[in-house]
Amino acid sequence: MKMNDFRLLIIMAVLMMNTQGFAESKSLLVFAGSASKPPTEEAAKVFESKTGVKVDLLFGGSGYVLSQMMLAKKGDLYFPGSSDFMETAKKKGAVYNETERKVVYLVPAINVRKGNPKNIRKLSDLTAPGLRVAIARPDTVCVGLYAVEIIENNLAKEQIKALRKNIVNYTESCEKTATTISLHTADAVLGWSVFQYWDPERIETVNLAKEEISRVGYIPIAISRYTKDRGAAQKFIDFILSDEGKAIFRKYHYFMSPEEAYHYIGVPKPVGGEYSVPAAWINE
Repeated sequence: MKMNDFRLLIIMAVLMMNTQGFAESKSLLVFAGSASKPPTEEAAKVFESKTGVKVDLLFGGSGYVLSQMMLAKKGDLYFPGSSDFMETAKKKGAVYNETERKVVYLVPAINVRKGNPKNIRKLSDLTAPGLRVAIARPDTVCVGLYAVEIIENNLAKEQIKALRKNIVNYTESCEKTATTISLHTADAVLGWSVFQYWDPERIETVNLAKEEISRVGYIPIAISRYTKDRGAAQKFIDFILSDEGKAIFRKYHYFMSPEEAYHYIGVPKPVGGEYSVPAAWINE
C-alpha cells in the first residue's frame, strides 16, 4: 500500500470516529417549568443512560422559560407547569400542537413548615396579622396563577386585602416558592401538594377545602418548533410517559390521572383550562 493511500485510510477512519462520536453525543434542550423539577431531573438522567442522548434542562417560571425559548429560537421541548402556559405556547406557534401530551396532574394546597408551628388549618388563616405568606408571580409562574385564582374565588375583598398585606415575596418559580418554606423565609405558601415530597424534612402540606379548589392542574409537554431533532424529542416524551418514566413521578406523589387527583380532593373538579389573572395582581 502506498503511503498516500495509507494516509487516506487513516483520515477516513478518524472522520468516521468523529462522526460516530457526534451522533452519540447529541443532546436535547428542554425549557421546563420547575413544577416538575425533582422528577424531571431524575428522569432525564435515566433517559440519558438508556439512550446516550444528553438532556439539558432549563428550569424557571413557565412563562419566563417560554419567553426565553422564543427569544433564543432554540430548544427541543417545552414542559410547562400547567395547561395555561401551554395554551399560550400553542397560540404563539412555539410548539407543534399535535405533539402535546399530559404527563401528570397537580392539586393546589397550602404548604407550611414541618410541624405547622403557626397552626394554619385553612385558607382564611393566611389573612392573620403578621403571618408571612409567599406566592409565585402569577403572570409567569403556574402555581402563582393558581394561587390568585383560589384567593379571588374564595375570599371576600377585605380578606384579600389582609392576605395581600401578608405577602412578603412573589417568587419567580415553583422551586423558589417551595424553598421559602425550606429556608423559613415564609410561614406559608399557596403551592402544590407535591411540595411536601420535595423536602419532607422541612415542608408539610395543609389541604385546601374541596370547595376552595377551582381545578386540577396538569403538566403537559410538547415538541418545540425550534427543535433540530424531532425524533429524539419524541423519544424523550415517550420515555416520560412510559411506565418507567411515570414511576419516577409517582415516587414524588404526582397524580397519574384526574381520578387520582379527584380521590385526593374528595370530589371531581375541572381539569386544566386557563385563568386570566386580574390586572391588579400583575407586576407585583
